Amino acid sequence: MSDHLSPVNLNSLADGELSAEDLAIADEHLAGCPSCTTDALYQAFLKAATARAGQRYSPPAHLLKKITYQSERQTSEPHPETAARSRGRFGVLGWATAAAVLLVSVSVLLMQRSVHQAAIASAEQVALVIEVSDQHIATLAASSPPQVVSSDKHTVKPWFQGRIPFSFNLPDNLPKGTTLDGANLTYLSNQPVAQLLYSIGKHRVSVFVARRSGAIRPVGPAAEQSGFHVMSFSTDDLEVIAVSDVDQARLSDLVSVIEKAQTGTHKQVN
Repeated sequence: MSDHLSPVNLNSLADGELSAEDLAIADEHLAGCPSCTTDALYQAFLKAATARAGQRYSPPAHLLKKITYQSERQTSEPHPETAARSRGRFGVLGWATAAAVLLVSVSVLLMQRSVHQAAIASAEQVALVIEVSDQHIATLAASSPPQVVSSDKHTVKPWFQGRIPFSFNLPDNLPKGTTLDGANLTYLSNQPVAQLLYSIGKHRVSVFVARRSGAIRPVGPAAEQSGFHVMSFSTDDLEVIAVSDVDQARLSDLVSVIEKAQTGTHKQVN
């Protein structure tokens, strides 16, 4: 197989048309390829949403009956005495029918466009959850220390000056049992981000702080990936995503104090 699954294979996978052998090969590839996993999820989301949209906008039975009736009347030969009147009447009905069909068609097209955009957003969110989880796992497995090792926010925050094109605040007080361990400069979706490293008891936490530019979407409500909790919040300027295997309530407490520290900006919690 090539470096990535082909569009034909992705479509067949979404339709459940792969043979047992090809399905096994595809599953093995998806287990190690976030890019193809995102494409496969997109195909599945798009097909399911398009099917639902098609059912939702099916012309009702009475409209189909009316169109069929009018079509049959128009194709029959009218009586000479009523020809002129029929042409006028059926001309109006014909235009009304055409307008109704056009309205339904435009509605379906707009719905499909909305579904397409929603599917892309969902796939991007899934890919981001996988990416931040993978980076957190890599950090846990790394033998080298963080790029900046300090529990002092006045050391960690200034370290990022000149390294990232935005600024953020760190909280003065952390929840009980939580400590700041240091930070790294890393990348998400090819954008430079700050990776803040915390400990909550014996559990490690990665908090990714990115500039809100559209390249990185919020992950929405708390997600799960490979046994890790993933949650986020947004401000006018920042996207913040936290990852850890610690109890979800304790992770939420840390996320809340970091959110409150971003003063002077409107906050949108997810």
